Amino acid sequence: MDNNDILVRIRYALNLRDTEMVEIFKLGGLELTEDLVKKMLIKSINPYRHNDTADEQNERDADDREERIRCKNSMLESFLNGLITYKRGKQDEKPESSESTVLKNNENPNNILLKKLKIALSLTSEEMIDIFAETGIIVTKGELGALLRREGHKNYKECGDKYARNFLKGLTKKYRG
Repeated sequence: MDNNDILVRIRYALNLRDTEMVEIFKLGGLELTEDLVKKMLIKSINPYRHNDTADEQNERDADDREERIRCKNSMLESFLNGLITYKRGKQDEKPESSESTVLKNNENPNNILLKKLKIALSLTSEEMIDIFAETGIIVTKGELGALLRREGHKNYKECGDKYARNFLKGLTKKYRG
């Protein structure tokens, strides 16, 4: 699952408009226009389109590739930080707590995605477990704790795409019915 797909799924789950997406990016420290946000929200190319001829599909895929802007980890992190501010309000930073999570470009963003969505939506661990359960994924409190730990901790567990995808699917069910 790429970062653009994560943005599309969060936008849909939380029913965010394009103007809200621009505002959230701005709160996260990234100035984007509504047009750029729309280009980031173009879905990944689907190789399994069955209703087009091969030529039509190749032409449409080429157009999609030209229009689509790839969302880097730093952009996704700005969005998630902005979402926290958007949902919970601006918080005064304490000088001693300047240690924050920073996504590297080749790093898997799923663990940080779970952490920041938990903070932004004020979710408890039990609520997160229920969201996973909505999609048929059984996660224990210990497993969830391992997913939410800082990388490098002895009990840290990397969050796979399956967990992230199902969590976003569960959020959709919770917030959109």
